[in-house]
Amino acid sequence: MIQAQFNTLKSILCIGAHADDIEIGCGGTLLKMLSMYDDITVNWVVLSGAGGPRADEARCAADKFLVGAADSNVIIKDFRDRFFPYDGESVKEFFFELQDQFQPDLIFTHRREDLHQDHSLIAELTWNTFRSQLIMEYEIPKYEGDLGTPNVFVPLDESMCQQKIETIVNTFRTQHTKPWFSKEIFWSLLRIRGLEAGSPSKFAEGLYCRKIMV
Repeated sequence: MIQAQFNTLKSILCIGAHADDIEIGCGGTLLKMLSMYDDITVNWVVLSGAGGPRADEARCAADKFLVGAADSNVIIKDFRDRFFPYDGESVKEFFFELQDQFQPDLIFTHRREDLHQDHSLIAELTWNTFRSQLIMEYEIPKYEGDLGTPNVFVPLDESMCQQKIETIVNTFRTQHTKPWFSKEIFWSLLRIRGLEAGSPSKFAEGLYCRKIMV
């Protein structure tokens, strides 16, 4: 299996439709990158969750995942959950603002085939807006059953998986009633992707990359 290095990486943009999307989708990958490389700046953008306890959870989780960053910026917007396509013009305008503010080396965003309407729109707008950046799409396990076949794998030590999952579960307490929100689900996906990757630790996150220049 080909192994890639990111030692020249200096800036990352993480985009999530909702509080907890980034953490679930690529939280382990971020923890690993920030532990391996110095001087990385992370811009962390959540499009829904600016009001109430969800905003507090989002900021708390971001702070915990970004401890290893040289610098970070957390943006939480208030677009209406599950209505992104119907607020498409406003969401697209916000992406133009992101384009003006950030020119990252790497972007983490939702997967284009994700069946959640908010997720798929964010993936589409990421590709429409950022044409010169490396884009990695992450996956979210949920009711729709839309998991795919990743082509990028990030092996994770068990301790890093534990850190990811414990932070998610302990921080996003408003989500504890959701049937997909459980330690077992999160561990299961990490173990399956670890099997597919041949990870020495048995755990990995799976990502999707559509275009890469080598």
